[in-house]
Amino acid sequence: MSNEMQRAIVTGSSSGIGLAIAENLLAQGWTVSGFDIAPAHINHPSYSHVQLDLCDTAALDAAARAEPTAQALVHAAGVLRVAPLGQLQAADAAFMWQIHVNALSNIANIVVPRMASAGMGRVVIVGSRVARGFAGRSQYAATKAALISLARSWAAEVVAKGVTVNVVSPAATQTAMLDDPARKTAAPRLPPMGRLVQPAEIASLVSYLLSPAAAAITGQDIQICGGSSLLT
Repeated sequence: MSNEMQRAIVTGSSSGIGLAIAENLLAQGWTVSGFDIAPAHINHPSYSHVQLDLCDTAALDAAARAEPTAQALVHAAGVLRVAPLGQLQAADAAFMWQIHVNALSNIANIVVPRMASAGMGRVVIVGSRVARGFAGRSQYAATKAALISLARSWAAEVVAKGVTVNVVSPAATQTAMLDDPARKTAAPRLPPMGRLVQPAEIASLVSYLLSPAAAAITGQDIQICGGSSLLT
């Protein structure tokens, strides 16, 4: 983005996709505020870390209000809980909904109106190809599908105010989530290109969507699928 639009909030900035996005933005001259329950994994003069639980609404609201000049919001925080019908757990659904949907809504409710008032801003949400439906991951898929509806609804609200809202939906990505014991019964499906998507590849697309060149792209769900969408 222009020199006047260089401060971003990135959730999930301590690992995986969020870490790659934060590092990519810092390399391009952005100032980044990372929101994560884990300690900071970035040491950079333009990076500030807010260690908080995204399920703690009061703490999240306070952190968002402390970022009055943020022109970009990237929601990359995510968790995965898997189970087939007959073994679904309400607590798992509530946890994923809080991290994926409620946390984003709480932050956006504060920072996006400020962007709209300033006449410029970007929101990028990390979704998933699983939003289209995947056996054994119904609760996860539901929360990721909700993000697409949020993005399109918010995009319609702020499209005339210089703010864009988009979703980036990767296929299976090489992150620590693959080693999460909670998904031990659900191995990732390798994309047709023959390897997992890399976090840096997702970060590159996010960076483009935050740039002036992407001003006409809004309300979209853009897939980084390694050819997976060719099979459906």
